[in-house]
Amino acid sequence: QVQLVESGGGLVQPGGSLRLSCRVAGSIRLSSMYLMGWYRQAPGKQRELVTRMNSFGGTDYVDSVKGRFTITRDNPKNTLYLQMNSLKPEDTAVYYCNAQLGAGDASRNFWGQGTQVTVSS
Repeated sequence: QVQLVESGGGLVQPGGSLRLSCRVAGSIRLSSMYLMGWYRQAPGKQRELVTRMNSFGGTDYVDSVKGRFTITRDNPKNTLYLQMNSLKPEDTAVYYCNAQLGAGDASRNFWGQGTQVTVSS
């Protein structure tokens, strides 16, 4: 009933910038989500949490992206964003949008389809 539709991935040079978008489509609004965030998975690596935001706007980031990445949301547009600056080759991965509805044992998670980010000269 809820789909997360990602866009904005692509090829960028080291030091460049990219903005990913995640549109929430369906009957449940982004503003109703308990948590929303971005994960990434590089070849041969585990999927890792990059950044997340709670319903009050509080955020946290994995150490490797602090100062370079920014998570934002636009509730009227039902869209979550990831602004990525000063990109490094190590940022190359498939990026996945995630949203959690509710908390605790009754919570549900929704995932985007993934978008490829490649940082290379």
